[in-house]
Amino acid sequence: MPPRLTLQPSLKAFTGSSHVQTPFAALALNPSKTTVRAGSAETRERKRHDPFATAQSRQRKAANLSRQQALEAERDASLGDPIETEPTPFIQQIKSQLELQGPAGIEAKPNHFIKPEEIQETLEFSKDLTSPISDVNRNIADPQLEKESMEGHEEEALKTEEAIRRIVNINNGNTKDRLRVNIQNCIETFGRHNTDTTLPPKPTAVSNQSGTELPEKTPRVGPDTGSPEVQAAVLTSKILNLSRHLQTSNKDKHNKRNLRLLVHKRQKLLRYLRRKERGGPRWQNLMQTLGLSDAAWKEEISM
Repeated sequence: MPPRLTLQPSLKAFTGSSHVQTPFAALALNPSKTTVRAGSAETRERKRHDPFATAQSRQRKAANLSRQQALEAERDASLGDPIETEPTPFIQQIKSQLELQGPAGIEAKPNHFIKPEEIQETLEFSKDLTSPISDVNRNIADPQLEKESMEGHEEEALKTEEAIRRIVNINNGNTKDRLRVNIQNCIETFGRHNTDTTLPPKPTAVSNQSGTELPEKTPRVGPDTGSPEVQAAVLTSKILNLSRHLQTSNKDKHNKRNLRLLVHKRQKLLRYLRRKERGGPRWQNLMQTLGLSDAAWKEEISM
C-alpha cells in the first residue's frame, strides 16, 4: 500500500497561477527603500560627522548673511538719512544763519525783530533830517562851503549806516537769536498766509451729493504759525542746530535725546501732513524746499 501524503492546513486555495510565491521571494521582488528626510535627526547627525557637509552649510549661511546685509544697506541708502538734508537754497540760508560766517552770496537777516526795508527807510529819513540847510539868500551864499558841508554829510551818513548795520547784524547775536531768525524765516516761507496764494489746492475727494455743504472758511488774520508744514520747518531748523552742535560734542547725552525727540516729532507731523494733503502740492513743496528724504517719515527711525 503506497504511503499517504498529508497536506498542511495553512496552504491557501489555488488561485490559478502555476508559480507559488514565498515570503522571501516577495521581499526580493519589492525591496524596501529607507529614505532620510533632509531636516531629520539622522541627516543632522550625519552632517555633524561629515566635515565636507559642515563646510558647505557654513558657506551657504555666510553667503545668505552677506546678502541680507547688502540688501539692508541698499534699502537704507534708498531711504536716505533722517537727519541730514539736501543742500537746497532754503537749507543753505538756515545753515548760514547758524554759522558765524555764512557762505558768500547769502545776506544775513538783521537781528532784534528788524526788517531790512525798515532799516533802509530809517536811514534815509535820518539822512534827510540831518542834511545841511542851504542859504536862502544866494547872493551871500558860499558854494564851496556848501559843497564841503554836503560831502561831510554824505561821509557821516555812510559811517552811520555802517554802524547801524553792524549793530543789528545777526552775526553779533547768540544762538538763541539765530534760531529765532530762522523760525521767522520758516513762518514767512511755509505759512499759509503766503502759500495759499501761490500753491494750488490739494486733490479733492469724491463728492457726495447727499452730504451737507461745508461753510466757507474764515479769512486768515495775521501770519500762520500753527500749520503742520510750518511746524515741520521749525523742527528742521532746530534739528540742524542740534546736529551741528553734536558734531563737536559727542558726549552730550542730553542733547542727543533732545535730537531724537525732535526727529520723531517731525516724523509724526510729516505723516499727518502726507495723509491730510493726499501727497498734494503742499506736501511736495515742503519736502523739496527742506530737502528731506523718505527716511524722515517712513518706517522706524533708530538713532
